[in-house]
Amino acid sequence: MIPDLEIILSEGESYNVEFKETTDKSLPSEVCALANASGGRVFIGVDDNGRVVGTDVSNVARSRIQDTINKIEPHLKVDIEVYENIMILTVPEGKNKPYSCPSGFYLRSGPNSQKLDRNNIVEFFQTEGRIRYDEIVREDLPINEHFNETAYRHFIKLAKISDVLDREAILKNLNCAGFSKERLRFTNAGALFFRKNDEDVAFRHAGIVCALYKGMDKTYILDAKELNGDIVSNVDDAIIFLKKHLRISYKIEKLQRENILELPEDALREAVVNAVCHRDYFEKGARVMVEIYDDRVDIVNPGGVCKGINRDNFGTISITRNSIIASMLHRIGYIEQMGTGIMRMKNAAKEANVAEPEFELEGFFKVTFKRSVYQLNETGDRQAIDKRLASDGDTKETSEKKQLILKYLEKQKKVTVSDVSSIIKLSKPRIRAILQEMSNDGTIEKIGNNRYAYYVLKNQNNFP
Repeated sequence: MIPDLEIILSEGESYNVEFKETTDKSLPSEVCALANASGGRVFIGVDDNGRVVGTDVSNVARSRIQDTINKIEPHLKVDIEVYENIMILTVPEGKNKPYSCPSGFYLRSGPNSQKLDRNNIVEFFQTEGRIRYDEIVREDLPINEHFNETAYRHFIKLAKISDVLDREAILKNLNCAGFSKERLRFTNAGALFFRKNDEDVAFRHAGIVCALYKGMDKTYILDAKELNGDIVSNVDDAIIFLKKHLRISYKIEKLQRENILELPEDALREAVVNAVCHRDYFEKGARVMVEIYDDRVDIVNPGGVCKGINRDNFGTISITRNSIIASMLHRIGYIEQMGTGIMRMKNAAKEANVAEPEFELEGFFKVTFKRSVYQLNETGDRQAIDKRLASDGDTKETSEKKQLILKYLEKQKKVTVSDVSSIIKLSKPRIRAILQEMSNDGTIEKIGNNRYAYYVLKNQNNFP
């Protein structure tokens, strides 16, 4: 036996292995399914239970199998090997997917080959990048009926495109428009940048939802905003929302005062731009989310990373899901250089002396920025009290400490850092960080400064 044949036969059929007793009419569909997946091998002369029953291995039989495989389109090279009384077909993963045979399109699903219906085929094309959302011309959006003059003027100004040039030519050169049925119509990319009706239900999924939560989860919403305008406006408005709700400290040098956002704006902007640029726009059940919690900021987009990117090469290679959208954002400087976004986020965090962003790649792509707590020191510079609010490694434990403080306040009406240190065994800088966080979210109020400061309940209704 070939080295691994005994093991293969004992393990049975799988995603990459198919057994066939004879070369029946289903052979092309099995080969087609493997080529559309990750490739594999077909063992002819082996029954479903992995027993060798043998088959005709003559040159005539081999030629007949080759003729059958030649019916697959586009052309696929399959190696045919004879071992004793079985034939082994080694099918490569196809480079020109999808492949079809006379009976249709097939794809490997576990140990079986599944025939694809229309919706399956569309989904397959999307997954393989054969259909790009931003390239599709919209029959329902003739430009002269849906054009947003303000958004267009703003874009060409940012892109430094002369407004005396022919608009139709500019839109076609940007791949934002194309002719269909003798009328110039938006592509999806053009509609996302320049359509007039921001209430269009067909594009509602393409917006951004911004939310501010009280605490570490989504139980209590303090503020929320839906952004359904053009892509450029949505990005800018999302950054405004973040700057509105994140803390700002001040650094005074001579007569100038510098406002310092607790998380670097460059990193936040990069994450938001990345989300709208690389999201899966075919997924209409989810939107880009910009979410602010007490301990973090999450920026999430549907679709995960593109096929070909994994944890090992993440951040080092660039594969663009929406090439027109990426090109448009690059033209106006929202993307500086293709493929550098992840590194730019990390570098911006490092320069700002905050925790490096964390990334989740599967299903939904998520960037998480851990929030830090700062106070001004005696010279007016900001200093980190704790790198992370939950520096003891447990946000649940931090929440429980807040509850103890609230219960103490309910009875005693006011509390100092020293009072808290008597009921919670933490360092005083750590306690100040927790009290500052509670003050920032409106649960309690700080009275006085320095060592004479104390805290009171800002609103009795805030007590859970």
